[in-house]
Amino acid sequence: MYVRDAKNRDEAWLLEHIEALGLDETAFRSRDYVIAMDEYDHDRAGFGRIRIHKTDSGEICELTSIGVLEDWREQGVGAHVVERLVTTARDRDFDVVYSLTSADRYLKQFGFTRLPEDELPPVLQKRLEEKRENLDSEAVPMRIQPDRFRMPEHLRDAFKGAHPDSGDQEPEEGPEDFGIDPDEVTYKYDTGN
Repeated sequence: MYVRDAKNRDEAWLLEHIEALGLDETAFRSRDYVIAMDEYDHDRAGFGRIRIHKTDSGEICELTSIGVLEDWREQGVGAHVVERLVTTARDRDFDVVYSLTSADRYLKQFGFTRLPEDELPPVLQKRLEEKRENLDSEAVPMRIQPDRFRMPEHLRDAFKGAHPDSGDQEPEEGPEDFGIDPDEVTYKYDTGN
């Protein structure tokens, strides 16, 4: 498994899964995303986005639209997407990274802390209101200083061996599923052998 920057060819896939997971696609730009990939089958497992808000006092970095496909959950995929996004923000010289989400307990394990809404930059206060109205009524403001990010070891280990969960695959259909007894039926071109 690895996490890479999204490419233009990922756009349709991203939009499909953002919609399917009910995530935020506001001001969508595929180049803002990263994608977790299976290095052997090249299957896409999860994704996330950095959204930069330009204000009069500078730029503000928000992590948003973080999603993991159902078959890839509980394997550290989301954790590595978050790590890549925070690292990218640090590399772009952001001192603070924000996230507006109801998954606050999930983000706390990486060092994110909750903050009072009135401490949010005004652009994010407005965004929080919109997000609560349209997507995530339980969203709360979170932040982290990128250098304080920490990856729990069990998530790092899980990511190394991640693979799609095939637990609920339907069995292959046979003649019995259609009310046919294969021992008794004769077929039009049966030669009797």
